[in-house]
Amino acid sequence: MGERVNSGGSAMELGFVGLGRMGLNMVRRLRRDKHHIVAYDRAPEPIREAEREGAASAKTLADVVAQLKPPRAVWVMVPAGTPTEDTVDTLAKLLQRDDVIIDGGNSNFHDDARRAENLESLGLHYVDAGTSGGIWGLKVGYCLMVGGEEPIFRRLEPIFKTLAPENGYLYCGSHGAGHYTKMVHNGIEYGMMQAYAEGFELMHKSPFNLDLPKIASLWMQGSVVRSWLLELAASALEQDPKLEKIKGWVEDSGEGRWTVIDAIDHDVPAWTLAASLFVRFRSRETDPFADRMLAALRNAFGGHAVKST
Repeated sequence: MGERVNSGGSAMELGFVGLGRMGLNMVRRLRRDKHHIVAYDRAPEPIREAEREGAASAKTLADVVAQLKPPRAVWVMVPAGTPTEDTVDTLAKLLQRDDVIIDGGNSNFHDDARRAENLESLGLHYVDAGTSGGIWGLKVGYCLMVGGEEPIFRRLEPIFKTLAPENGYLYCGSHGAGHYTKMVHNGIEYGMMQAYAEGFELMHKSPFNLDLPKIASLWMQGSVVRSWLLELAASALEQDPKLEKIKGWVEDSGEGRWTVIDAIDHDVPAWTLAASLFVRFRSRETDPFADRMLAALRNAFGGHAVKST
């Protein structure tokens, strides 16, 4: 069953919408502390998995709301953008005064203030909960960065206590503060990952035939660069020392872009964060136009040889 979760003091009712890689494990963790969960997903298999964990199942969003007693709380854990927007809009039509919608995904913090204002006009509350922990959250807990009205945060605190490790959740401020903090967190994550990637590439190309899995594990023992990301790097290298089974195509889910845009808006010279984002863009290019232009220019001004296609 994994490690024991924090006791929230009293079990709560919670609707949970979105049973993907993180959502289903969050439901599992909530059920360990005996919270009553009404789970919904568009796909049937995750719902069956949630039922096996003791959660009640719902066939529609209306069914989620119908199975909860007021004041209700519904946690939305679906992809940011249109899926979250549509889910929040639909729930707003179904819920009643003093009910709460919690967005635990990676929404843009600018959307939070707008949603909160719209929901307030209906007598509803809105909470943005930046959630970090990925697929490991079931075992170690989820770091939660929460924004919204503080009294509503306190009302929901047993939920946060269960989901987070000890001292692993924080009320960050008004609407948007939680997702803003998570956005910056992810921007920093981009930079840290890029630094590890560049350092390990340098060692990979060194003349010393270095044992990268052992070095990654070594650096976890008191080194100033030790981190959970380095621990994951050590695990990945142990399984595939030259990373030959992985293509160097790196996606981004939006938060890094928003962090760089916010840095521009506030005149913050976030060079590392910006560069790490641009490297991700570059990873998706094959024989990019810019490189062909560089080759053409070197040939034009210096007669340097070019390679034909």
